[in-house]
Amino acid sequence: MTPPLTIDQLRERGQLRREDVDAFLAGRVVPIVEGPHATFLFRGQADAVLLQHWIFGLTASQPFRRLGGTDLWWLTIDVPENSRIEYKLEVVRGEYRELIRDPLNPREARDPFGANSVLQGAGYEEPEWVRPDPEARQGSFEDRVIDSRAFGDHRRVLVYLPARFRRSRRYPLLVVHDGRDYLRYAALHEILDNLIHRLEIPPLIAVFVNPGQRLKEYAADPAHARFIAEEVVPAIERDFPLSAEPRERCLMGASFGAVASLATAWAYPGSFGRLLLQSGSFAFTDIGGNRRGPAFDPVVEFVNRFRADPGRPSERLFVSCGMYESLIYENRSMVPLLQRTGMTVRYVEARDGHNWENWRDRLREGLSWLFPGPLWMVYE
Repeated sequence: MTPPLTIDQLRERGQLRREDVDAFLAGRVVPIVEGPHATFLFRGQADAVLLQHWIFGLTASQPFRRLGGTDLWWLTIDVPENSRIEYKLEVVRGEYRELIRDPLNPREARDPFGANSVLQGAGYEEPEWVRPDPEARQGSFEDRVIDSRAFGDHRRVLVYLPARFRRSRRYPLLVVHDGRDYLRYAALHEILDNLIHRLEIPPLIAVFVNPGQRLKEYAADPAHARFIAEEVVPAIERDFPLSAEPRERCLMGASFGAVASLATAWAYPGSFGRLLLQSGSFAFTDIGGNRRGPAFDPVVEFVNRFRADPGRPSERLFVSCGMYESLIYENRSMVPLLQRTGMTVRYVEARDGHNWENWRDRLREGLSWLFPGPLWMVYE
C-alpha cells in the first residue's frame, strides 16, 4: 500500500488540481501529527489564516501558508510528546476576521465560554477512566439549600452519594469549588464512579459548591471561608454520616477555586487535612505591582501574606499545573514553600494549558493519592 503524501511532497508537485487536494485530505486526521511535528490545515477562500492557541511563551498568532494556487492552507509546528493543545483558527477575509473551531478537526473541548479544537500530540491519549464504565454503579445526587449568614443569601449545593451508600458507615468528604463546571467539563461524576468501582479511592461524599460572584468570593474572601467551614460542612454533617477526621476532609478547586481552597484551609487550620489545588492563580509580588489586573489584587494580598506566614493549613496537598499556562511560575514557586511547612506535597506538571481537560486528566492521580483506596493499599 502506498503511504500517504506528506505536506512537503504535495508542495513539490507544483501545479495542483482540486482533485489532488481532495485525495490528500481523504481519510486524514487533522492536525497531522508526525512524531514531534504537527501540521494544521484549513481549506477555503481566505486572505489569511492564523493559528490562535493558548501556549504561554509561544507567539499566540501564527500564520498559515497557502499551498500553491489551491485553497488549502497549512502550518507545521513542533509539538513535544504527550502534549495537548487547545486552539482556534482566525480566518481573515478583507476587513472581516472570524475566530472559528477547526472545521477539519472533530476533536473539541468545551468550557464555560464555548469550545476549542484540540491537538493531541504524539503519546497523548484521553484517559479511559474519564468515560462512563458500564460495569461501574453510578452514584446519586441530592440537592441541598443552605441558608448562608456569611453571604446573607441562600446557596444551592449538590451532594454526591456513592453507589451502595449506607447510613451505617462514615465517609470522607470532598468539597468541590466550581462544582457545576467540574461535572460538565471535567467528567467528575464519571471519574468518582469509576475510581470507587475500581477500588482506587474509597467511597466518599462530595459536595459541589458554586459561587455567586466568583472573582470576588474565590479571591480569598473571608466570607467564603466562613461559608465553607461554618455552614457547608456542618450542614452536610447534619444530613449525612461523615468521618470526623480532618485527614478525611478535602477541599479542591482549579484556578481561582484553588485559591479559595487554600485560603479556606489557611483560615481554618486543622479542619481540612487534604487539598487538591489545580493551576492555582497564586499571583504574588516581591517587587513592584500586580501585572495581572485589579481582579487579582485581593489574591496577591492573600498570597503575599501566606508566603510570609504559611503556618500548616493542611497535612497532604496535591498540586498540578500545565507547562503551557502563564501560572506555571507561580505554582512552581509555591511548592518548596508548601514543603517547608512540613506538609506532604505531590506536585505534577503536564504539557497542557489552563483548561478543564487538563484538570480532568490529573484527577485520578490526585484523588487516589489523597484518598488511596484498597487497590493502592494492597499494591503500593
